[in-house]
Amino acid sequence: MPGGQLEREEKISVELTEEVLQCMDVGLIFRDYNCKISSLDFHRTANYLVTASDDESIRLYDVGNATMLKTINSKKYGVDLVCFTPHPTTVIYSSKNGWDESLRLLSLHDNKYLRYFKGHHDRVVSLSLCSRKEWFISGSLDRTVLLWDQRTEKCQGLLRVQGRPAVAYDDQGLVFAIAFEGGYVRMFDARRYEKGPFDIFSVGGDKSETHVVKFSNDGRLMLLTTVDGYIHVLDSFNGTLLSSFKVAPVTGGGTLEASFSPDGMFVISGSGNGSVHAWSVRTGKEVASWTSIESDPPVIKWASGALMFATGSTELSFWTPDLSKLSSMLGTK
Repeated sequence: MPGGQLEREEKISVELTEEVLQCMDVGLIFRDYNCKISSLDFHRTANYLVTASDDESIRLYDVGNATMLKTINSKKYGVDLVCFTPHPTTVIYSSKNGWDESLRLLSLHDNKYLRYFKGHHDRVVSLSLCSRKEWFISGSLDRTVLLWDQRTEKCQGLLRVQGRPAVAYDDQGLVFAIAFEGGYVRMFDARRYEKGPFDIFSVGGDKSETHVVKFSNDGRLMLLTTVDGYIHVLDSFNGTLLSSFKVAPVTGGGTLEASFSPDGMFVISGSGNGSVHAWSVRTGKEVASWTSIESDPPVIKWASGALMFATGSTELSFWTPDLSKLSSMLGTK
């Protein structure tokens, strides 16, 4: 796919439609990675993106200026998952070294650890930060979900789960979800989690291992991905299964990722064969797809409030609408 300059979409008033999605293309590529990108995250308010990769590095990008600001190495601990805190140059990340499963609060500004969060005894496979408070949750292969406050090193709560857990806060920070093998999602009141789930949803026939659970920005929907290549979209209030999308299953230990568009009307996802897909939540149909020379599922996330998403494999790609292609498409109708 061609590289180029990143379009400044905030200056262009374009509504996200199926036609716009079909015209999404790679606007900029960073190819200087030596290993696979394991995680990426957009900051909610600042124009920043952060990545973690298997070369044990964390990289910070200025999205608006299409530049990499800095690289920080984590050779001692490794790095797997990374998430922004509300502060645009502070992140929480998980280790990937097999001997220390602590989470770390890191200042990217001066490369200093601000806090260590110790409690897990196996790899952390899911991490979600509450956007409204200092809380975050982590799910591990040690079959626990731990609840944390960024201001203290000790975990604030522990929940035991079955198999590999996927965790997510809703946008308001009032509810969090834990999904796990068997197609089940437990819903918790963040203020009364110790009382157990207030509801349990089931996606039905898909009993495979869960990879990711996420809420839409308005909190009305959630998506769930599984190793068998399914992306399920549910009503987050009553658990009704609204649609299921199917891609190539995941093999070799990869993770199937998906992300809601900012308006919650579309889902973008990776695939077990490296391709990228876009789906309509309203109709349940695939509206666009893009092939890839990669064979592993990419990490993928939509930017908050922008006509842009990013994918990460052995390179980092920013996707924006090709306006000339869109004009040509609309001109033929």
